[in-house]
Amino acid sequence: MATGFWKRRGWVKRLKGDLAIGHVRYSTAGKSSLVNAQPFRIDSCKGEIAIAHNGNLVNAFSVRGELERAGSIFRTSSDTEVILHLIARSPHADLEAAIVDALKQVRGAYSLIFIAKDRIIGVRDPRGFRPLSLGRLGPAHILTSESCALDLIDAEFVRDVEPGEMVVVGAAGVKSYRPFPAEPPSQCIFEYVYFSRPDSLVFGRSVHEVRKRLGRELAREQPADADVVVPVPDSGVYAALGFSEESRVPLEFGLVRNHYVGRTFIEPRQSIRHFGVKLKLNPVRTLLQGKRVVLIDDSIVRGTTSRKIVSMVRAAGAREVHLRISSAPTVGPCYYGVDTPRRAELIASSHTVDEIRRYVRADSLGYLSLQGMFRAVREESSFCTSCYTNRYPVPFPEEEELQKAAVKRQS
Repeated sequence: MATGFWKRRGWVKRLKGDLAIGHVRYSTAGKSSLVNAQPFRIDSCKGEIAIAHNGNLVNAFSVRGELERAGSIFRTSSDTEVILHLIARSPHADLEAAIVDALKQVRGAYSLIFIAKDRIIGVRDPRGFRPLSLGRLGPAHILTSESCALDLIDAEFVRDVEPGEMVVVGAAGVKSYRPFPAEPPSQCIFEYVYFSRPDSLVFGRSVHEVRKRLGRELAREQPADADVVVPVPDSGVYAALGFSEESRVPLEFGLVRNHYVGRTFIEPRQSIRHFGVKLKLNPVRTLLQGKRVVLIDDSIVRGTTSRKIVSMVRAAGAREVHLRISSAPTVGPCYYGVDTPRRAELIASSHTVDEIRRYVRADSLGYLSLQGMFRAVREESSFCTSCYTNRYPVPFPEEEELQKAAVKRQS
């Protein structure tokens, strides 16, 4: 591993230039394959352009169909490639104007970074579904999807890129534009529950502080008579800290995570998810033996992972297992950049809380209410909560849902 790292470092040193973009997003639209790996790069009449995208375009399938009928040829199954085709076909010669023209034809969630020969351009959709941060390191400016990336290189966090804002970083510094009509804000509340790293600032708030408040609210709403609070690592840790502080039940790290295993909720097949849980988590028997355990997790998606974890804790000797979830029941898919499953696969979409409790084999199950989540983020009006309410701020066309289902079946 060390040899590979130094080889990669050598390649980086040989790269010429003073502008760069990178991308680590897993695929949420289109297959997870090498051809879909970003950044995407094209040569066009607007010059060389590369793009990296966080989010999902809800009308990508229909726009792609129109472009293909007009003669466009696509290399990938990613929604992001639609944006590049729209830019290349725009009547505007200026790249910034062409980007604005392209983005006015798409709908959904996008935090985008473009790189051209002499500038980097960042754009956030008018509703601000996904975060985008602006930082600075000496004379250099940095755009990143999470502020924790700035900490890694000792850069300074400057501010969030605002919803509907375009920032252009070039030789003259940073220019800011507001080229899109204003929309009601729809920032993703799930960023605080699970998606963002706890050491990030997202939507102007500390993620770890919000997660602790989620845990405190959970302890007030769903108390449990127990001996120990145990987080499901890593996303349940800060909520468990808040639950423990509020309930005064001691916290113990009764589950140890293997950090070389990825996120199990996004694995496509149940067999992989089951095996992934056993590889990812291992119980500490001496902390669980004979105890009444409050198990804190951030969410229940299909229920299969929760069932495995509850069984694991019981097998380690726990006398009782009380499962507490630091968010509301997930009843709808996300179409804005979180790869949650289809509605039929979401256990809370078709089962009561008690039915879910029986399925996961817990002695009790309690979710945080949506109002409790709003109290934790200390605001209500600016958040997208579609996965908890089935109310979508940007409608998802029926044909898009069918296409997404077809792609999942093929992958």
